[in-house]
Amino acid sequence: MTLLQSNRKALDGGWGWAVVAACFMAQLLAYGSPQSVGVLYPEWLTAFKEGKGMTAWVGSLVSGVGLIASPVCSACVVNFGARPVTIFSGVMVSGGLMLSAFAPNVPFLIFSYGIVVGLGCGLLWAATLTITCQYFDKRQGLALGIVTTGTSVGGFLYATAQVEFIQLFGLDGCLMIIGALALNIIACAGPMRALQLPTYYLRQRAAALERAQEQLYAKARTNEESVKPSGANNKNPHSNDLLITIETKDNERGPLRCSTNEKGPLRCSALLEAIKAKQSDYSQYLQSTAELLQDRVFMCLCVALFCFSLGAFPPLLFLEDVAQSQGLIDGISRLPLVSIVAISQGVGKLLLGVTADLKGVDSVVLYSLTVLGSGVALVLIPLSQTYVLLQLLAVGLGFLSGNWSLTSYCTTSIVGIDRLTQAHGILMFFGGFGVMLGPPVVGWFYDWTLSYDLAFYLSGACVMLGGACLLLAALPCGDKKTEGRRPELEYRPGVQHNGSCEQVASVA
Repeated sequence: MTLLQSNRKALDGGWGWAVVAACFMAQLLAYGSPQSVGVLYPEWLTAFKEGKGMTAWVGSLVSGVGLIASPVCSACVVNFGARPVTIFSGVMVSGGLMLSAFAPNVPFLIFSYGIVVGLGCGLLWAATLTITCQYFDKRQGLALGIVTTGTSVGGFLYATAQVEFIQLFGLDGCLMIIGALALNIIACAGPMRALQLPTYYLRQRAAALERAQEQLYAKARTNEESVKPSGANNKNPHSNDLLITIETKDNERGPLRCSTNEKGPLRCSALLEAIKAKQSDYSQYLQSTAELLQDRVFMCLCVALFCFSLGAFPPLLFLEDVAQSQGLIDGISRLPLVSIVAISQGVGKLLLGVTADLKGVDSVVLYSLTVLGSGVALVLIPLSQTYVLLQLLAVGLGFLSGNWSLTSYCTTSIVGIDRLTQAHGILMFFGGFGVMLGPPVVGWFYDWTLSYDLAFYLSGACVMLGGACLLLAALPCGDKKTEGRRPELEYRPGVQHNGSCEQVASVA
């Protein structure tokens, strides 16, 4: 009986809710500053006197690096487990934030805040969702919704807190304080007791067991020889040679060692077969990826997510600067616009997720409509003449950007649950590139035109184009209504499916 089977009663309740609370707090502490990086952006512009396109790389990388590196983060969680990865991510996030307090220029800030903190957040995202999936089955959707809402709550709280810290202690003091708060992520790793031993520990246990067996075998053979008469060893020289051959074979376990004795060709042949098997696995993976990209609806979903990430993510970084550039407000408000975006985004995640769970609702069509709505809101931002109107647009953008909770629904309805892990990884790769490129492009447009108007018009047009392509591809067309797609009702949160829960969570 495995450890997971012995703890089956712990699923969907009990200690699982303590794990959910710990994961919620971990995401709040880690993503609070990156989600409200728009508060820090004007301060960095003033402190380093760099162009807006160059400075925007800091905020774009901290969100995009974690998405692009999701396969690596997934592999770390599978091999080492959620608790060690969470501890390591806490050290990375805290260290990156504190190191950013001593940044002498923007390139250093790109490394310390953008890359180090971004990778730490990516590792934490994979770890928290993986351990949550291990503890919940029927209520998995609810548990994941609570955990992922931690990013929005963190963005809401940290936006206001960072404004106060900057006024009281300056930019450097603010980064030091939030870096110290991020150390509490290490404490959040405590309740994350694994129900399954990670691959690394299983290999270490197997190696230790094998060494113990070899020592027992050698000790038994030594005891056998010690009780034999002195001339017994010469009576059967063939058996002694056999023992020496076996012992030599056990000691030479390196996969690349090919000796010249009689066992050498066999060992080399086994090595070649292993290499061919790996090559076959890689070729099958590439072939499967090519098949996914040939699917019309899935490819349109990737394009829509890329366009949405490219155009709709920059407002998180630039809204405060837009309000100041248009003279709608002096300085930063007590309730920053990024706080409004963050809290409405959390509400959007929950409500859109519940809407997608209703009978008769096509999650792909729903997602495409939210993308189109986001494009319209982006076009209206340069036309806003009052701060109140800008706040209303921030609410709309935040709510519609909660459509990230629909990506797993859309992917499953297109490719099925069996290929969800691979397809969702590809989807997040497109989203990561969009998040990474969006803010610098908008910043470069401002440096070129000295206005955000053209940048937001083009961003809105790009987002609406992606949403329109996905909507046209998702609409039923005669007998091709379900071509390449599974019925929407085949996937429901709370229903157990055959598949790797841990791998799905790591890229969700």
